[in-house]
Amino acid sequence: MESVAVSPAWLERGAPAPPKTADPAKIHQAAQQFEALLLEQLLQSAHPSGGWLGGGDESASGTAFGFAEQQLATTMAQHGGIGLARLVQSGLEKEAAPL
Repeated sequence: MESVAVSPAWLERGAPAPPKTADPAKIHQAAQQFEALLLEQLLQSAHPSGGWLGGGDESASGTAFGFAEQQLATTMAQHGGIGLARLVQSGLEKEAAPL
């Protein structure tokens, strides 16, 4: 097996940071998607296992319920949700602002 030598100068630089975007539309969309993902996880943890409306462990009803949770979470995030998207958006906009 061959050994690989890494120069110390390369290690000090580290990996290049990804380019930051200041596009408000992209930032807004990313923040809404993040909030929707969080809301979906909360909705999934809020109902007991055992099928849809307690009707047994049917994969079809579980799939339908999963799609319904995803759609509800997305709609909630698009209409204000719990306010997390707004906080994430303001943080991302500050981060992307030029110095």
